[in-house]
Amino acid sequence: MERLFLLLLSVSSSLSSGNYSHLGSGSSMAVCQPDTCALLGAVAAMGEKLEAVTQTQARLELNLGAMTQKMASVEASLQYYKNQAQALEKINQAQDVQLKSLVDHSSLSSTQMAFSAALGTSIGPFGQDTPVKYQRILSNIGSGYNPATGIFTAMARGMYYFSYTMYNNDAGQPNSVVSLMMNSQKMVSTWGTVAKDTQDSATNAAVVQLEAGDSVYVQLYANRAVFDDSYYYNTFSGFLLFTL
Repeated sequence: MERLFLLLLSVSSSLSSGNYSHLGSGSSMAVCQPDTCALLGAVAAMGEKLEAVTQTQARLELNLGAMTQKMASVEASLQYYKNQAQALEKINQAQDVQLKSLVDHSSLSSTQMAFSAALGTSIGPFGQDTPVKYQRILSNIGSGYNPATGIFTAMARGMYYFSYTMYNNDAGQPNSVVSLMMNSQKMVSTWGTVAKDTQDSATNAAVVQLEAGDSVYVQLYANRAVFDDSYYYNTFSGFLLFTL
């Protein structure tokens, strides 16, 4: 069939170019029979279509090659981003480990709180109620006590124990009154304004429930004073018993 098609195509090309030598020399052969001409014309049209299909196929192959290159480029990009994602995942995992370590350390720090501080110098009288600022830090686990303000701040909700000691040494009339305060609420107090001697010491303590952020301090009342020196008679201590 293919050979017949090629033969017909060759004949059609010859007729279209005016070459009739292969059909004989008679005048009756000067032109082809109608059926033959129609067949040869159809073959010629098929040849043109085949050429067009061949050209289209060539263009498709070129487009396919271009698309293949683009796909290869896209695959390379995808692999790059995949590698980047894996690297970021490793970084995130490392950061998660660090964050967990920090959280564990913070949790441990908030549940380990204890302090003790001493005064070391006489203070008062003042014109208003004043927190006592115990400057000598004996211990301050968890950094809950601030010597600049004299205030302890709870880092965790729980039960806490606090104690303080008040001392006066007045050759005249004793004049010491202090209270243990939670936020602005008075909890316990000591009072030393009447005595037969010139040296008095008093201690008080309390176990209280605190929320995170609550403050506890020792307050010296207005127009009152306490005595102290390098022997550190006045102290303030506290620690967390357990969390709630």
